[in-house]
Amino acid sequence: MQIEYEKNIKINERDALIIVDMQNDFIPGGSLAVDEGDLIIEDINKIASKFKENNGIIILTQDWHPQNHLSFASNHQGKNPGDNFMSEDGAIGPVLWPDHCVQGTKGAEFHNELNLNLADKIIQKGMNTNVDSYSGFQDNDKKSETGLRKYLDSKKIKRIFVCGLALDYCCYYTAMDGLDFGYKVFFMVNLTRGVDLPEGNVENTLKNMKKSDIKFAKIESFK
Repeated sequence: MQIEYEKNIKINERDALIIVDMQNDFIPGGSLAVDEGDLIIEDINKIASKFKENNGIIILTQDWHPQNHLSFASNHQGKNPGDNFMSEDGAIGPVLWPDHCVQGTKGAEFHNELNLNLADKIIQKGMNTNVDSYSGFQDNDKKSETGLRKYLDSKKIKRIFVCGLALDYCCYYTAMDGLDFGYKVFFMVNLTRGVDLPEGNVENTLKNMKKSDIKFAKIESFK
């Protein structure tokens, strides 16, 4: 798919960089590793520094699951990670995952190369056993928010820039919810990597964002 990137973006105090789930379990070597997930950390730190220099806000989201979370295949008899699964209310699915980002474990910690000193706020998600939270804004059943929107509004943020892991799940849902909540959304394609599960998911999510009012950006898009 052809992607057109925005140019000459100038960051200001009404902009927020949302760095999604840069945690050990999503980095190569982790239980739910995203290929090349470690290769985007250096540039994420660079763009975060640029936001800091221009009075933008930097937010980290963090998957923070209980051990008995129902998105884990291990909590469903006879099921394996990657199996198709959708709960009746749509709160869990469309697939089951290996155990990951369990509260208090090494896998749930942010990768040690991510510059945490630049962050203004950490938003945790996925703490309800019965509901998944792909989006940094709210649970999948759209009944409970994480506090991200409240924080952005308290800072009078108008534009959000989404990067991190994984492109076709948590980054995508964060971007789409941001759009629904009235922010201007920029998706930083080169600062994400995808799971592509099921196959073709990355392409489909990019197409969906292109059809919406989400703009695409990369590190070279900024002044």
